[in-house]
Amino acid sequence: MRIDLHTHSSASDGTDTPAALVRAAHEAGLDVVALTDHDTTGGWAEAEAALPDGLRLVRGAEISCIDGDGISLHMLGYLFDPDEPEFARARELVCTDRVRRARAMVERCVELGAPITWERVVEIAGDGAVGRPHVATALVEAGVVADVSGAFTPEWLKDGGRAFVDKYEISVADAVRMIRGAGGVAVFAHPGATKRGHTVSDATIESLAEAGLAGVEVDHIDHDDAMRAHLRNLARGLGLVTTGSSDYHGTRKTVGLGRYTTDPDTFAAIADRATGVPVLGA
Repeated sequence: MRIDLHTHSSASDGTDTPAALVRAAHEAGLDVVALTDHDTTGGWAEAEAALPDGLRLVRGAEISCIDGDGISLHMLGYLFDPDEPEFARARELVCTDRVRRARAMVERCVELGAPITWERVVEIAGDGAVGRPHVATALVEAGVVADVSGAFTPEWLKDGGRAFVDKYEISVADAVRMIRGAGGVAVFAHPGATKRGHTVSDATIESLAEAGLAGVEVDHIDHDDAMRAHLRNLARGLGLVTTGSSDYHGTRKTVGLGRYTTDPDTFAAIADRATGVPVLGA
């Protein structure tokens, strides 16, 4: 089985619609794909309606979090009940704040001389949850930077950069608690992605494991071999499962579906642990 447990559609900052994403996953030879848009379940219904025969769909989301030291991180929540009240309210707060934040970043870019507009950023986002990648795309279109990655620098949108604006984030301990409370399974997304900024300590991962974290994403484009080995060893000692996934964003990033995959036994353990919603498909 080929299993990819981390992808994004146009419901957040990917370029494929949810329907196009599941079709692309099937064409790429995947047996299981997880739709994990940022802080939203808005793509679930479309992905389910378009699910090809022979492909299984794991419904989830990637939750924006912050730890006690002020470090931003992402928590993958799989197979949770989207209507569980506390978690639904928390996700809505995050999504609502995305608009305020993105507008403020556009204003800062304009002040720095970038010829972009809020209206164009909204057009780029479409029905998705507006965010930094959409502002970055506007900067590319305006010729300010060569590509999206070029916008994620200290000159523009990188954490702490000239046009960066802080966002509302759920505490990571609360995120794990709410995912579990909604019947889901929590897996720490790309915990060793140092190129994105500061990462949490092993001690933080240990405390999250005690709080109910189920696993860590190990095989990821932003982890080198040494980091993967370290995370695999840490997870083994803590009794956590380890996953691999593409973090696919369509044409917004270069990594393709199925670039990294998850072991079938790990997938089975995640599915067995969830009580929120079932895996869909054959």
